[in-house]
Amino acid sequence: MNDALRKILQNPRVWRGQGQSQQQRGLTSGYPKLDRHLPGGGWPLQALTEILLEHYGTGELQLLMPALARLSRKQLSPGVSAGAGWITWINPPFDPYPPALLQWGVNLSRVLMVRPKSNREALWAAEQALSSGNCAAVLLWSDALDDAASRRLQLAAEAGSSWAIAFRSSRARAQSSAAALRIELLAGSTGTDIGILKSRGGRPAIVRDYAG
Repeated sequence: MNDALRKILQNPRVWRGQGQSQQQRGLTSGYPKLDRHLPGGGWPLQALTEILLEHYGTGELQLLMPALARLSRKQLSPGVSAGAGWITWINPPFDPYPPALLQWGVNLSRVLMVRPKSNREALWAAEQALSSGNCAAVLLWSDALDDAASRRLQLAAEAGSSWAIAFRSSRARAQSSAAALRIELLAGSTGTDIGILKSRGGRPAIVRDYAG
């Protein structure tokens, strides 16, 4: 196999007809109901995930904690390990509560907080962190994300082999995005439901009471 073909096949955006490669396996979310609806059986690695919600503090961090804990402790899924990188939080609306992170199993020594002065600086910081190759995951809260910005974040995540998570208002639902995965948190009758709006290699779906 020549070098040019090898580089093409290693690109996470290339689908191979005879099953998934190791690179294309998803990062288990820790919630079996959700994993069954995600191509690769979990969160897409080396890609941008957008989480849409009505307002912050509606369970979005609970959704991510099992996966972030694995990344902070070098374990992507049972039997699959990698070097731990930073879990970078950029412009969160609330300071994370360390005892709660510890309870979820997050390694606090790998948590990095960034407080930019503007939305423009926040997007720049996210892009730099993702492409650095030192961050296992980058969480971004920004009101300035648009199609062009999401495309830059997607490319940066691929370049740095990182997982990008961007939190956006549900009002952005109709806007286009380059994210590999777009989901929306919804209030269900028995818990929080997840609407899968866009999923590379998958299809839209509703996951009822994903944590139940």
